[in-house]
Amino acid sequence: MDKILDEKTLSAAAEWWTRLRDPSDDAKTVEQWLEWTQADERNLEAFERVTELGDRLGTLDDITRRHWAGEFARKPAQSRSKLPLALAAASVLVLFCGYLAWNHLEARATTQDYVSAVAQNRDFTLSDGSTVVLGGASRLTTRFSKGERHVELGAGEAFFQVVHNTQRPFVVTAGNVSIRDAGTAFDVRRTGQYVTIAVTQGRVQIADNGGVSGSSATGSNATGSNATGPSTTSTGSLEAVAGQLVSYDPATSAMSVTSIAPEQATAWRSDRLEFINEPLGVVVANVNRYSTRPVHIADADLQTLTFTGTVKTSAIDNWLDALPQVFSLRVSKSANQVILSNAERKQRQ
Repeated sequence: MDKILDEKTLSAAAEWWTRLRDPSDDAKTVEQWLEWTQADERNLEAFERVTELGDRLGTLDDITRRHWAGEFARKPAQSRSKLPLALAAASVLVLFCGYLAWNHLEARATTQDYVSAVAQNRDFTLSDGSTVVLGGASRLTTRFSKGERHVELGAGEAFFQVVHNTQRPFVVTAGNVSIRDAGTAFDVRRTGQYVTIAVTQGRVQIADNGGVSGSSATGSNATGSNATGPSTTSTGSLEAVAGQLVSYDPATSAMSVTSIAPEQATAWRSDRLEFINEPLGVVVANVNRYSTRPVHIADADLQTLTFTGTVKTSAIDNWLDALPQVFSLRVSKSANQVILSNAERKQRQ
């Protein structure tokens, strides 16, 4: 009985695999899939196995794929004793048919937009099986074709766990910066043209598409559990590996590399915003993605002050109250906004 149940789970996983790759399905499909995976730990395991099988199918040529599927189609289920094999074959055929349909759809580019509200994090699965966690007040657009998976982060932050496919590169752009997956999990945060990339697994290739190309740097010495100061600065392009944080400064078109612990890189998913030597203007802009009462900086010289520390999204007011102990500034609160100004500025009457 357990064996038959396992095969039924596999068949269900194959059906979910094809549904998640159908561009006509809406957000409810992902929600239903998440409920299914959480209902039984075996469901997620079966889905992962089917996804792996789908990846292997993608590496076969058309003739081999069709011959392989035909072999399964010609094997009849002649008795109840062969039911598990029949269900397994059916699962594979569902997956194969889904793959052909998906492959046909992917021959032309498909575009999908994702947005999140202030203080809202969203989890979803892309049509290729890669997963994304979108931070508060963020905007992301995917444009997938047969030859490339392109993602544009218009604003905010996103964490990617990429299904690697060398024949179909996964590229994220954020302003002038492009990040190319090389078998990876990584975080990207965009604040205007200021971009940070934190790699938690594997490696990525990062390029400044608007700057000078041709130079490269790797911060191989930027390792350890805690973030440190910049180990390498580069213009053009570089490769970053797990445990490294790359910051792109649009003012200089330079990328600096530091080390970062994985828990720091994704702390925002646990309601903690981590900042390492970042301009106060960038910090405030990201705090505002989680604050229902926006914070404004009144004086330009405050924008460039450097801040390192943690802001709990559930205690933003506490952070604001403590800011005058760190910087020479005044915090003025009203019902609709918070103003940061120079401490020397005279209070307006």
